[in-house]
Amino acid sequence: MTVGALAEAEASDGHDGPERSAGGRGRSRRRSYGRYALGKTLGALGSLFFALVVNFFLFRVLPGDPGRNLGRGRMESPEDLAAFNQAYGLDQPLPLQFLTFLKGTFTGDLGTSLRYRVPVTDLLVDRMWPTLLLVGTATLLAMLIGVWIGVVGAWNRGGGFDRFSSGASLTLYSMPEWWLGLLLIATLAVGIGPVPGLFPTGGLTTPGVDPWSVAGIADTAWHLVLPVLTLTMAYLADYSLIMRSSLLEEIGEDYLTTARAKGLRDVQVRNRHAVRNALLPTTTVIALSFGWVVAGAITVETVFSIPGLGLLSTEALSVPDYPVLQGTFLVATAAVILANLAANLVYGLLDPRVRA
Repeated sequence: MTVGALAEAEASDGHDGPERSAGGRGRSRRRSYGRYALGKTLGALGSLFFALVVNFFLFRVLPGDPGRNLGRGRMESPEDLAAFNQAYGLDQPLPLQFLTFLKGTFTGDLGTSLRYRVPVTDLLVDRMWPTLLLVGTATLLAMLIGVWIGVVGAWNRGGGFDRFSSGASLTLYSMPEWWLGLLLIATLAVGIGPVPGLFPTGGLTTPGVDPWSVAGIADTAWHLVLPVLTLTMAYLADYSLIMRSSLLEEIGEDYLTTARAKGLRDVQVRNRHAVRNALLPTTTVIALSFGWVVAGAITVETVFSIPGLGLLSTEALSVPDYPVLQGTFLVATAAVILANLAANLVYGLLDPRVRA
């Protein structure tokens, strides 16, 4: 090859190489996130199918006969029990019941409740709103308050607020939710000594009050004070401790020293730089927490008689009401799996290192 040809080749490589390299890196990054998202989506679908299998067979091993429990002595004859089992498909072999269950799940038909004699889908929709109102409100409050506690405690590590908030949140976290709820009922609903009861002991609304009126909305909010307070205090540690730990890891980083050297105030350094990076681990916890919202809080809904999905699950276990149990379990697991998938996808965008 002549010197001119060699120089021409080198010039051509020097002109086109960086563009091709940059474009290749961009396509590589896009392909990398695409593969990452595809892998997480396939994993979520696999988890969902596994949950469907467990959902069906888990409740079939529960002790008790639905026909006898629901009949309460009225279906003692073998003919009555056989007719009941045939009406609800309980006389079919398990593989055939499983195929029927899969078909109904993918078509939105979750069967008919053995106890309430209504479609499970309608029953879940009716019971979901109290659960979303209760657990959703408590989760949102615990997230906002917990993140704030974690930020202030970590930024003033070892101070009085940090020691008090960490100890209080851990103490509340260690308490069983039902026991904490009973304490609040005894002190703020029933009253102790000269202190009268201020809040209702249970229920979602007062009988006879229209829940969609202004007075009904205020009445519902009044009934939710104690159960929301119970769950908020129980959930605080989930956010405050993780946020505190994440922020402590960021405090010693060089970029914060550089930000201070530029003349930024301490509050600006914390809010603009440290908190933003420390929020990355908390994002996963927040997403999973909102996934658990639809699962309900079984113990709290039972203690406060909130007609949500948690109380519905407790009632269905006493029969056992297979279609309702399968429906509530399916809604809860699907919500958590989808929330986990959303957290993984968002985390892959916020921090490209996790794609590896």
